Amino acid sequence: TSFSSCEASCPGAVCQFVKYTRSKDYSLLQVVNVFGLYWGLFFCSSFSELVLAGVFSHWYWKRGSKRLPSWPVTRAVFYTVVFHLGTVAFGSLVIAIIRMIRLALEYVEKKCKKFNNEIGRCILCCCKSCLWCLEKFMQFINRNAFIMCAVNGTNFCKSAKDAFKLLMRNLLRVVVLNSVCDFLLLIGKVVIVVACGSVSYLAFGGYIPRIREEIPALNYFFIPCIFIVIGSYLIASAFFSVYSMAVDTLFLCFLEDLERNDGSAAKPYFMSRKLKKVLGKMEEPEVQPRNIPTTEF
Repeated sequence: TSFSSCEASCPGAVCQFVKYTRSKDYSLLQVVNVFGLYWGLFFCSSFSELVLAGVFSHWYWKRGSKRLPSWPVTRAVFYTVVFHLGTVAFGSLVIAIIRMIRLALEYVEKKCKKFNNEIGRCILCCCKSCLWCLEKFMQFINRNAFIMCAVNGTNFCKSAKDAFKLLMRNLLRVVVLNSVCDFLLLIGKVVIVVACGSVSYLAFGGYIPRIREEIPALNYFFIPCIFIVIGSYLIASAFFSVYSMAVDTLFLCFLEDLERNDGSAAKPYFMSRKLKKVLGKMEEPEVQPRNIPTTEF
């Protein structure tokens, strides 16, 4: 019944505001929204990794002078959407679930601060550390699983298993490559950030005579310099992530190439000539059988 019908029967009735009541589904919907946000972000990240892995792996396994077809990124996006979208969704779902569990532990830790329980706080810190390590490990597994999926076209579970076994068989190479690659990428980011920060400081500080008149006078020129440094770091990180994915994809393709082929004429390596020289994996020429004369007695 509406208020107008009640007013007709009872002329003295008055509608007065008391309070707002929170819906019972409010908290549940907030959790669903946060989970959807994490899943969407990880889905986009995983989708880009699989597309890049498809482009780089196709370049590695393609023989001949024309190593890439026309529109390689577009083709990789098409194959990812048509054949591997479930793989992307499942891999990102695993990371999103782990992140939600971490978020739940942080919420529990925030609620338990008022009790001042050192043992409980220590247990929560240990759980958070374990979940952080688990999330990093699953991100590593997902990245290599997407590479194997791009190479072999298998599903997520089989790709993750094959990638993990392949990396464990070449553990020393994995450690050395990751250490060297991370160091070089870090050096590249530092050089770019320092160069951008130095140029912006000289420009806004009026130390460059040619552009001194074109730049307006600033009371605090450190603020735009700080924003330029932060922006250059983010842009450099985005660009170097592509290089990092290229290194990981080519490295995994190289390990797969070593296990599939032996460098003979029947099973030649797919790696480039420069990579063969670096690794000392030159193909063995086909040995022709010699005609050994026989002596009849």
